[in-house]
Amino acid sequence: MAGILSPCSESTLTDRYQTTVPDPVRKALGLNKRDKICYTIEADGRVWIARAEQAENDPVLGKFLDFLAQDMDKNPQHIQAVSSEFVDRLQSLVSDVDVDLGAPLLDEDE
Repeated sequence: MAGILSPCSESTLTDRYQTTVPDPVRKALGLNKRDKICYTIEADGRVWIARAEQAENDPVLGKFLDFLAQDMDKNPQHIQAVSSEFVDRLQSLVSDVDVDLGAPLLDEDE
């Protein structure tokens, strides 16, 4: 086929429909941890993958998430499961809260 630069790269779906993007694909798209991927589905069933354009880039949040990722890599023994009682308590606290993440902030919220 014309335009193909390398052979097919495969990955496997987990039970939660997650997968690892193969190294050749990550390199070709210039992907890093926490980057977003855009999938375009054509009428004939072909799917194109591309690096999603980032509309907003929060450097503070990015550095914080990088710090967390590095700390988890260096200190996996500090990672603990959250108890089901804690999850139930959190759910009870927010069960009546309605959130629209797309809504603009009010002046007093900024």
